[in-house]
Amino acid sequence: MQTRQLGQTDLELPILSFGASSLGQEFRQVDLSEALQSVHAALDCGMNFIDTSPFYGRGMSEVMLGVALRGISRESYILGTKLGRYSGEHFDFSARRVVESIDISLERMGVEYLDICLCHDIEFVDRTQIIEETLPAMRKIQQQGKVRYIGVSGYPMSNFSYVLERAELDCVLSYNHYTLQNTMFGDIVPYLKEKNVGIMNAAPFSARLLTNAPLPPWHKATTQVREICRQAAEHCNKQGVDIAQLAVQFSVANPDMTTCVTGSANPQRVRQWAEWIETPLDEQLLEEVQQILKPIHNWFYIEGRPENNDEPILP
Repeated sequence: MQTRQLGQTDLELPILSFGASSLGQEFRQVDLSEALQSVHAALDCGMNFIDTSPFYGRGMSEVMLGVALRGISRESYILGTKLGRYSGEHFDFSARRVVESIDISLERMGVEYLDICLCHDIEFVDRTQIIEETLPAMRKIQQQGKVRYIGVSGYPMSNFSYVLERAELDCVLSYNHYTLQNTMFGDIVPYLKEKNVGIMNAAPFSARLLTNAPLPPWHKATTQVREICRQAAEHCNKQGVDIAQLAVQFSVANPDMTTCVTGSANPQRVRQWAEWIETPLDEQLLEEVQQILKPIHNWFYIEGRPENNDEPILP
């Protein structure tokens, strides 16, 4: 699989990476055997960057990865997890919890170091703590060799400029913001490059919005957004193409996005994605779908604290 260098790091990430949130049953109850096989399918397909978090399944995702990765050479995969978010309502970005969280994640997954560790969903807390306490604590652990590179993740675009105007990061991860429907993450690429930050995209399907599958109950899409996306999916179906194929092809096609993270506990689905990105992108169909989605282009929702959802202020 094609790879791209992550910012100024020495990591070469596959253009399509494996997100392990599904192993934590974030979307549905999973078959444990299939879930473990999905990890192996991803590695077999060259999706050797694995992204997870203690939040996914409240630890279940990391535990499952620990089982799936037994006996596999640590040098053959790149591993990233997060810290700070531990349940829907439980956030702790204190320096003490940083140390505990990283040690527990290493133990769960049976590894001695993380390639990447991210502050998870910082829009839910006072972001000054991230600058003054969390990131300095992570840098100390980085110096100890337990973590190679650090960064932040979250939904609002303002997260990235807020932190980068006050601290240095190795990389960032954004989700739902570089898809067929929303390309806001692409708009701040010049700024991120100026800051020498590695750029990671996630969720090309926008939590199933750009698929033929039913949306999870917690999805925040409005009635209009759901309807227009349904129209786009139906248009693709008439052309004999799954809109999910177009979605993942679009998200990996941008060379400024080092990788696109997506995951499933279904190994057949993982292999299908790897096959899709080797298929030529239908530019005519892409143009038609983007025209259908135009009324909701860059629609987004509020996540976390309202004051953390301002538009990014870029120099």
